[in-house]
Amino acid sequence: MIKEYLKLSRSFNAGLTAIAPVLGAISNGEENLFCLFLFFLVGFFGHCYGFALNDIVDYKIDKLSKELKDRPLVSGKISLKNAWFFTISMLIISFVIAIFVAHIYSNFVSMILLIFSAISITIYDFISKKKPAMDVFVASGIFLIILYGALTVGKLSSLALIVALLGTLQVLFMQFIAGGLKDAEHDYKGKAKTLAIKLGVRVENKKIFIPLSFKFLAYALQAIYLFFLFYPFYAFEEFKGKIIQIIVLVVLSIAMLYVSYRLLSIKIFVRDAVRKYIGLHYYINFSLVPIMLTVINPFIALIALIPPATFILSNVTLHGTLLPKTM
Repeated sequence: MIKEYLKLSRSFNAGLTAIAPVLGAISNGEENLFCLFLFFLVGFFGHCYGFALNDIVDYKIDKLSKELKDRPLVSGKISLKNAWFFTISMLIISFVIAIFVAHIYSNFVSMILLIFSAISITIYDFISKKKPAMDVFVASGIFLIILYGALTVGKLSSLALIVALLGTLQVLFMQFIAGGLKDAEHDYKGKAKTLAIKLGVRVENKKIFIPLSFKFLAYALQAIYLFFLFYPFYAFEEFKGKIIQIIVLVVLSIAMLYVSYRLLSIKIFVRDAVRKYIGLHYYINFSLVPIMLTVINPFIALIALIPPATFILSNVTLHGTLLPKTM
């Protein structure tokens, strides 16, 4: 049963949300490992809340897809009542830890950002399939939780703000583009009002149609992301001349764009193939910011391993595959 609750909370990408407040704290100068671990737990349990709630709200639409039959609510392995209890419990645990963190820093003001982050995620879960481009709410939630980590530690730095923007852009791509494509089949059947569907993405007889407007959005988001990723190497003295980091980031950025190109070029909708490209994009994309931050401390590179490590560990443990069946 524990496995089912891990599926419900989408543990495969918990590493992303969990490191969001950690990156905010690090970019603002925090180095204490115990405090960073507490920030990680705030993000982790907040992630479990957001995704479990999403599955509850999307339950009826998810039932339309045979490929989502492994999701705990669709399969009936977790009841709606128990799912609600789990979801609320995750939110409470996240905030209890956050209160402890606030006590350590004698700073309860930053918790306002955490509250608004949770509200933003909640709004998204309830309206994401009803109106287009509502993914801005989940992106706002990530933006706020990164700022929460930064402002808990101290005064907001320019670097922390850039990290928050990068996290926001990462999520917008994953929600608008990756999420829009992987859910295209049952969203189209269920007449969901997502941005992808509104822009013309559709699946008919297993053929997927991806219009130029959708591709333009995908590449525009990544272009803006790459601008802010490399901006510190131009704007901040401590980043200037860091050739090794620049070379690594350039190579990974090219690889990321290539994976995006392959994802946006698919003609036949095979969910496993879509998940493969999304997984590859996930591995690359969420390593970029930690690698950029190694200018501050080389050991930050280890954080780049957390999202892909949780992705792989969760999938192998729960599904026996490298890609999740509940994605």
